[in-house]
Amino acid sequence: MLSLRELFGGALPALVMFDLDGTLIDSVPDLAAAVDVMLAQLGREAAGVEQVRHWVGNGARVLVRRALAGDIEHSHIGEPETEQALALFLEAYAGDHSRSTVYPGVRAFLDRLQSAQIPLALITNKPSRFVPELLADKQLDGYFRWLVGGDTLPVQKPDPAALHWVMQQAGVEAGQALFVGDSRSDVLAAKAAGVPVVAVSYGYNHGRPIASENPDLLVDSLDALI
Repeated sequence: MLSLRELFGGALPALVMFDLDGTLIDSVPDLAAAVDVMLAQLGREAAGVEQVRHWVGNGARVLVRRALAGDIEHSHIGEPETEQALALFLEAYAGDHSRSTVYPGVRAFLDRLQSAQIPLALITNKPSRFVPELLADKQLDGYFRWLVGGDTLPVQKPDPAALHWVMQQAGVEAGQALFVGDSRSDVLAAKAAGVPVVAVSYGYNHGRPIASENPDLLVDSLDALI
């Protein structure tokens, strides 16, 4: 498999865009705690960390629907039920991110890119209201020039719109940009945008190996890219 520099003709990318949950930060413990508070308020049994780990990656609304369904398939969950549960979940998740941790290798890679003066962006399906406070809490808030949350644009990943928007802001062509993520949605978004994609093996991909999505590079830790 190619190295990072080989993807860009021996150079480094001119722009690097990152997913957040499952790529930079292990946020499942806090998400699971909020899900379980929500379920308890609705008189339901707790889901637990390992179950929630399989459900995350498609934004808060889908996570809530999966929790209500008790399964990754949630098409039978109605909108009134979803809205009630989503409000409870968002209230429970706000303000406390103490259980979330930055993955090993992340800071070293971000520091390397920052020292090379490569502009960085964050593109996540997490509601945008939570992104700045989570980054600040984990001392990652000084790295990213652009932040795109799950409700910043009308569509979310795997739609490539956010990648196109950031590249337009940065004035960078798709072939000179890089996306780094952990899930099928990330790989699909990058491929749809024509952007090379690195996937991390440790993240959340609904219990399936991310290698099956055929990213351009697969790493066990982001510092392997330095």
